[in-house]
This record gives sequence, structure tokens and C-alpha cells, in this order.
Amino acid sequence: MSKSVADYDFFDPEVIECPFDFYKALREEAPVYQLPGTDIFMVSKHSDIKQALKDTTTFSSDFKHLLQGPEPSPAAAKIYEDGYDQVDTLLTMDPPRHKVYRSLINKVFSAKRVEKMHAYIEQIAEELIDEFIDKGECEFIKAFATPLPVYVIADQLGVPRSDLEKFKSWSDAFASRLGGMVTDEEEIENARLIVEYQQYMAEVVQDRRASPQDDMISDLANSTIDDGRLMTMEEVLSMIQQLLVAGNETTTSAIAGGMLSLIQLSDQLQILLDDPAVIENAVEEILRLETPSAGLWRVVTCDTQIQGVEIPKDSLLMLRYASANRDEEVFDEPETMDVCRRNADDHIAFGQGVHFCPGAMLGRKEMNVAFHKLLQRLTNVQLVAGKNDLTHWPNVVLRGLKELHITFDRK
Repeated sequence: MSKSVADYDFFDPEVIECPFDFYKALREEAPVYQLPGTDIFMVSKHSDIKQALKDTTTFSSDFKHLLQGPEPSPAAAKIYEDGYDQVDTLLTMDPPRHKVYRSLINKVFSAKRVEKMHAYIEQIAEELIDEFIDKGECEFIKAFATPLPVYVIADQLGVPRSDLEKFKSWSDAFASRLGGMVTDEEEIENARLIVEYQQYMAEVVQDRRASPQDDMISDLANSTIDDGRLMTMEEVLSMIQQLLVAGNETTTSAIAGGMLSLIQLSDQLQILLDDPAVIENAVEEILRLETPSAGLWRVVTCDTQIQGVEIPKDSLLMLRYASANRDEEVFDEPETMDVCRRNADDHIAFGQGVHFCPGAMLGRKEMNVAFHKLLQRLTNVQLVAGKNDLTHWPNVVLRGLKELHITFDRK
């Protein structure tokens, strides 16, 4: 017998690991559902989430306190004293102020600029595949899905690729803090890594202000806002942090999850092998099913209601994109991968409205290049027996596989 909504605890690690039955129950029984014992209302339907995203007055993005996670322990707070304060810029800013910062990012991720990056991203993908193709086996996330987007964003920011492991650990720390499911030890390690990031990047920003280069950090460090002032160090660090996390975590998760799905569904993989032109639509279907940004917060600014459910002022909305992208009212057989799905791009994996992901075009480009190159050069791709538990990082906001061990033959 199927469970009802009341039978689930959203914060149970087992539900976080595999939430899709819960989402289905939500959509059927309680599309707007107050999580028991909390002031959190979870919104699970495609149309309701899109509507909420449009209403930035009622549903505010001013959730900076959630980005910072729970009140830090004394040990973590002591570490943060050596860093910089978290300030509102992109993700946690409402219109019209949001536009001040968004305009600085939009020109960096313009369609023209991203299209010019095609051959360069292909080169990175080829070089990464060269490093593991003769081994016949690799841990795919470490060998390919992580370095591809991290190299791209590192190059664009203007920091050395040799610091890849640092960028990844810093990004993971921000993602872990945002996810709100850390142990005491992990909280302290996250604090250490976040302050390490701030101190590293502050030096780079100061250097770029003294000697600008052709990179994104130079652009941000020397851009003026408001009455012609330079952004504060806190503002610049906040912008770079969001670019660093958004520029790699979600793309890594989508590439890894997509690869796993294609390995498990040989019929879907065969369609792409027979006609690589379908890869572009397959990327949209992967984004729909994987939805690496599984959900995001909004703060309710006044008493309101959605679908007749009363929501008091100061409540939190959890907009569950990963549920909306499996909404039966929008997608036929939504739990099934169909790389030829006619409306795959109706997903909201990148959000909607003023906070639509500015790096969406770049993420799509990286995924398209990745799957084109992988399917051109690898064949007989399989999971390594006994090495994969196929679990995800525990996180209420982001969803990504921990590891993916594969074997393959050179094509």
C-alpha cells in the first residue's frame, strides 16, 4: 500500500536520498504542505512554483540567514571571525536592488560569449577524456564531471586550474552549509574552508584592482555600482562565491546523473548513439529528471495563500523544483526518461523569472559538449560491480551523486 504524505519525514536521510514517492504523494494529496512542527510550507506543483517565482513582493528571496545555515557553534563562530561577513547580492536580493548585481553578471554569460566558448569547452573535454581513456575504468565524477565545469569557471574567473581541489572543496563547503544537514565536525571544517576561500579570493581581488586582467574577477573587482562606488570586498566575495558554486556543483551533478541514467537505460543511450542531434534535447530531459538544484527558499512577506492554504507572514516556502519537474499535469509518464520528450525544456531546473540562473546557457553548453564527446569516444560503458552504492550527498537544496565508478572501451 502506498504511503500518504503524513507517513514521510522530509528531513529523514532516507527521504532526502530518494524523495520521489514523497513528491508524488505531495502533488496528489497536499500540493502546498506545511512540514509538521515547522514554519516551512513545501510547494510541489509546477504551476504553483512558477506563480510564486513571479511574485517577488509576496515571496522574497531575502533568505540570507538560511544560506548561512543554523546559528554557528562557538567553535565555528570563532573561525568565522577571521573572515568576511555574508552580504546580499544575487541569490538573496529582491528587485529592484537585485538588478544592480544581476546586470554585472548578465554580460559575462551572454549568448554570444557562451557560443564563442564552444571550441574551448570541447578542448577541455577532450583533454580530460585523454587522461583516463586508456585505463578502461575511472571514477567518473572525479575524472570528468567535476573538472570540466570547474576548469571552465576557474578560467573565466581568472584563477589557476592547479587549484582545482581547493575550488572544489570550497564549493562543497558552501553547498554543505546551504544544505543544513551537517555534523558538528563538518560544520567546523566548512567554516575553516569558507574562511580559507575568503582570504584567498580577497588577495586575488586586491591584485586585480591593482593590475586588472581579462577575467571575471577583474571585471567584478573594478565594476562600479550605485553612485559610482566600487563594490565592497564582501560584495565581490559574495558574487564570486555564487559563481563558483553555481558554476560547478549543479553542472557536475547533472552530468554525473545523466551518465548514470544512460548507462542504466540502454535504449535511451542507443537513441543518442544513433542520432547525436538528439543530445540537445536529452540534456533538457536530464535536467528535468536530475534537477540538481532540487529546491530553493522564499520568505513570505505578508499573510497569503496558495491553492487555498493559508500561509502566515514570515513563513518559509520551499519551492521544490525536483517535484515540479515530475508533475503529471505537465509531463507524460514523468518518472520515465525519454530523451525525445517533446516538452522536456518545460522544466524549471534553472528557476524562473528575475532569479533565472544566469549561467543556464553555459551549463547547457557544458552538458552538450560533455555528452557529445563522451559518446564519440567511449563505448560499452558500464557500472563497476561492487564499487557503486549510487547514494547522493545529504542536502535539502542540492542533489548530487557522491561517486560513479564506470568501465568502458575506447571507441
